[in-house]
Amino acid sequence: MTLHIDIAGVPPERLRFAASPLAELTAMLHVLAAPAHHPQLAAWSAGVRAALRPELAERLWEAEFLWRSSRADFLMPARPRPTLAEELDDVDRLDDDAYVTSALITTCGSNRVFFAGPSPLADSGARERALDRAQARGTLQEAFAERLLEDPSGVRARVRETLRQCGEAFFDAAWPGIAAQLAADIRLKADLRARQGLGPALASVSAAVTLDRDGERILVDKLQDSATSARESGVTFIPSVFGHPHLVSVHAPGRRPTLQYPVAESGASGPVPLETVQLRLEALAHPVRLRLVRTLARGPHTTGELADAWGLTPPEVSRHLALLRRAGLLTSRRRGRYVHYALDLTAATTLGSDLLAALLR
Repeated sequence: MTLHIDIAGVPPERLRFAASPLAELTAMLHVLAAPAHHPQLAAWSAGVRAALRPELAERLWEAEFLWRSSRADFLMPARPRPTLAEELDDVDRLDDDAYVTSALITTCGSNRVFFAGPSPLADSGARERALDRAQARGTLQEAFAERLLEDPSGVRARVRETLRQCGEAFFDAAWPGIAAQLAADIRLKADLRARQGLGPALASVSAAVTLDRDGERILVDKLQDSATSARESGVTFIPSVFGHPHLVSVHAPGRRPTLQYPVAESGASGPVPLETVQLRLEALAHPVRLRLVRTLARGPHTTGELADAWGLTPPEVSRHLALLRRAGLLTSRRRGRYVHYALDLTAATTLGSDLLAALLR
């Protein structure tokens, strides 16, 4: 499953790496709203929450679905600015239809196909459908959607003021240090691109981001099948200190595709491809292979030993072992004329976290 971004004929200067204060603040708000996604930031999250004024904590709670799972498009600038205030000014320039549609997509847990028809601001049927979806998501979402559709200007002003207060509370003090880290990452990408080309620069973004062999599409390994074109607009890549493990993509029709990626931590390994996770789950789903793995988890065995242990023929065992090896779940070692197979304990141990990372990516 892959997001395809068509970049055929796009000039190099339109493939831009840039830091965004608003996108980074949104990543921080996501950490506060979904701390289970970010156990390495548990202490930071607890400290910030404990220091929040009650009024600001309430504001964050009432609209946290704007950044809890997917992100509202307007919180991921396609053309980043140097300051949070400038980016919030750009959000203010959006018309009400664009802002409300983006907010409702995250509020209602729906997609753009659902909102492709008449505007819920003008059409009563579209309004009722949006409110029904929001009600199904929860009372907070329903109340927010009702206020948004009744008074979009008031809600927009309240969201902006909430983000401004977050700046005062914790973001403004943290941003200079964060900006320095992001600038270093952007310089690294520029250096790689100048010396080795776009492919290596994308590979340094994430192991989940690659350039196809023709150099005409960017492939993003995410749990979705979708495609978008950047031929007219280009692509924006936004590094994030607080974004790990998420690889956030925004590619609404008519909008410049934007990708927020986590700055790599020193010594951290790259994400396991979704295809590998799927292969491992499928390999372990078969009852015979699960029995073989149970034996191999206890120590190395030959094909013949496994066949004897489970009443199978050697060719049957070989076929199952081949699938387990293809999935990267086995190690092997030759001793004379015998090959001993063992379970790769690291691959098995991290399968759960690899699956979670693929789902969150």
